[in-house]
Amino acid sequence: MEFDRFKKIIENNKIYQEEINHKIKDFHSKIDMSYERELLNVIQIVRPLFEKKKYLLIEMPFKNKEIGALCYRGDYCGYIFLNSALSKVNISFALCHEIYHIFYQEQQLKKEVELYMNSHYFEQKEELLANLFAGILLMPEQSFKSMFRKFSSENSKDDTNISLLAKLMNYFEVPYMAVFIRCYELELLQDGDDLKNLLLVNSEQILEEFSRLWLNEDILKPTNKDDYSRLKILVQKVRDSYCNEEILNKRTVDKVLTNIENIYSEIRG
Repeated sequence: MEFDRFKKIIENNKIYQEEINHKIKDFHSKIDMSYERELLNVIQIVRPLFEKKKYLLIEMPFKNKEIGALCYRGDYCGYIFLNSALSKVNISFALCHEIYHIFYQEQQLKKEVELYMNSHYFEQKEELLANLFAGILLMPEQSFKSMFRKFSSENSKDDTNISLLAKLMNYFEVPYMAVFIRCYELELLQDGDDLKNLLLVNSEQILEEFSRLWLNEDILKPTNKDDYSRLKILVQKVRDSYCNEEILNKRTVDKVLTNIENIYSEIRG
């Protein structure tokens, strides 16, 4: 990421931080969890909430690895597709980004299909706010500061700021850039030459640091989980139930199933 772009993100995040914090508190009330508590398995926690909103949450590998998530709004139900061809840390962040769009975006999604591009920080306000929401939700301020201090105090002579960021990535299971931005939002790292060097860290360096520190390298790898077969069975059961009770006709529900099959084929490749 370019330095000037990074600085604009930090400046923007400081402006909207209080507003997003209020939304985070509201979200915690929705999931009946205390504010500032870490979400250890975001998908498990939010799936019932999405279902109440008539959105199904689906993991599947995309042929396009630039896309982190896809939100599709059908006539009867919405779908959040998470790209399992990406790492676990990217999937979690993409999901929290979509939580903002579904529950808190000022204007409802205008398009039938919305894409979240992996590792991109767009300059549009709603995209920046969605990223800010995801960062705060996954890395609560007090917990993040506490773990930052803990890992800083444990640094050995061989450790660097990259080591510290890797440990935070591993603990909160979030992408490198999200951790990096959170550190500067909370003024835990200072400006200087090291800032620009940290902006240039690549995935190979991160993986090397995870290996050296005996961290969980699996969170940096794709799961390639594919929920499509279970989704298809679910829709077929709903079709049979609704048709038997004459709530919907078979043609209507079959149309939904066909739409899902077409979406799956297009995304999966």
